[in-house]
Amino acid sequence: MLPRGSSYDEVVRRFRWRVPQRYNIGVDVVDRQPMGRLALIFLDEQQREQRFSFEDIRRQSNRFANVLHAHGLVRGDRIGVLLPQAPETAIAHVAAWKAGLISVPLFTLFGEDALEFRLSNSGARAIITDETGLAKLRPIRARLPDLRSIFAVSGGGDGAVGFHSELARAKPDFAPVDTAADDPAFIIFTSGTTGNPKGALHAHRALLGHLPGVEMPHQFFPAPDDLFWTPADWAWIGGLFDVLMPAWHHGVPVLAHRARKFDPEEAFDLMARYRVRNAFMPPTALKLMRQLGDARRPGVEPRSIGSGGEPVGAELLDWGRAALGVTINEFYGQTECNLTIGNNAELFPVQPGSMGRAIPGHQLAIVDDGGAPLPAGEDGHIGVRRGDPVMFLEYWRNPQATRDKFAGDYLITGDIGRRDEDGYFWFRGRADDVITSAGYRIGPAEIEDCLMKHPAVALAAAVGIPDPVRTEVVKAFLVLKAGQGGTPALAREIQDFVKTRLAAHEYPRQVEFVDALPMTVTGKIMRRELRQRG
Repeated sequence: MLPRGSSYDEVVRRFRWRVPQRYNIGVDVVDRQPMGRLALIFLDEQQREQRFSFEDIRRQSNRFANVLHAHGLVRGDRIGVLLPQAPETAIAHVAAWKAGLISVPLFTLFGEDALEFRLSNSGARAIITDETGLAKLRPIRARLPDLRSIFAVSGGGDGAVGFHSELARAKPDFAPVDTAADDPAFIIFTSGTTGNPKGALHAHRALLGHLPGVEMPHQFFPAPDDLFWTPADWAWIGGLFDVLMPAWHHGVPVLAHRARKFDPEEAFDLMARYRVRNAFMPPTALKLMRQLGDARRPGVEPRSIGSGGEPVGAELLDWGRAALGVTINEFYGQTECNLTIGNNAELFPVQPGSMGRAIPGHQLAIVDDGGAPLPAGEDGHIGVRRGDPVMFLEYWRNPQATRDKFAGDYLITGDIGRRDEDGYFWFRGRADDVITSAGYRIGPAEIEDCLMKHPAVALAAAVGIPDPVRTEVVKAFLVLKAGQGGTPALAREIQDFVKTRLAAHEYPRQVEFVDALPMTVTGKIMRRELRQRG
């Protein structure tokens, strides 16, 4: 979608959105591709490899779409996808979209509480998962009256039906539902600082809205011999819509491998072994790789590296040029309105610390509280003008939060920044208290809610404190109930309590027991004061 040009201004001038009135993501990324072309290389945890053509994905997604209809799911129903990077994950999303359903990506590290809220709030009628997911669903199934069908890639039994056995009986042909570009396609839950997580409902057009923001940081993606990989989980918008679906839109193969824990040595090995040409690497992953030195590795020859979720500083930029042979192009976005700012080293100099310039097609401004644009050099809210194809439709079942997300003509990202005279955007800080750790955006409210469920805790506050590798880590300040002693053993117990109920990336890595929490006169926790304490 991004036209080539000799300058950024020329590309902006020549850019035009091409969003048809009728559009379906599933049809776009699979059915219109050359059937014999390689779509996916899957490497499991035992290093066993499988390869899938677009024809393989087409037939399997058609089979699953037929299965979903046979189980009574109808247009507009929601289906949870609780799986890691795997063929079944991609097949499930594509099938859901072809069938006119709304897919709900779910992170495999979520605990019972996190899953229960998301499945209950979305009203999911079905879910596809594996043995690990089944174990988490078992205790909460009775509290999910909308959930009718569970498909298990590990086989049937225990209230689930076998995914692969169902596919084997289904027909490989399916007439996709005729969807409008503005029809809903997926819900991705995002965390805020107050209340429960909010489900950002996106339309089918959102994939088309992502394309310029993928093509620019990846040096006018695609190019011959491109192959895309990311360690980011496909449950997040960064994995699913910054990598997998844009690559398939362009007929580019994707490497799928999600290790239980990121291993920088393995990352180098994968990039060399599979000749990875394009990668989305969160800054934390790059920092871990940098610890192995700046020597070039044989076979590691990426054409483009994009990074986002946290600032990329001068040190990482220098290391990327030395160790990877490319300039790391930082980009910016959020779940509700993704990939709107970015860099392209071919078009303009990358300024260390800057998120880049507005991606062609997106209109951004620094605005005041009322949504009025501010002059260059002034700090304000980073805002995206309404009507953008990548912008979400609404927060699921939360009209007030949807209204609050906008001011005047702009969606308010919740981040504070400034734009300089040359059009570069600079991140200044978060307007709310969302914690950014290892590329994940973590809402303190959900952590605090979980902490308060522990029998020893009277009051709880969660904040992000600086960390050299993860950017921030979660720290919990806890007021204990009478008679409880703040011991190291209790701190470890509380950490495990959160880790098993929410997610491993959300548990507080530091715990401090305090006599009281700083609060405003209206009873709101003053998290800024706690962050200053460290």
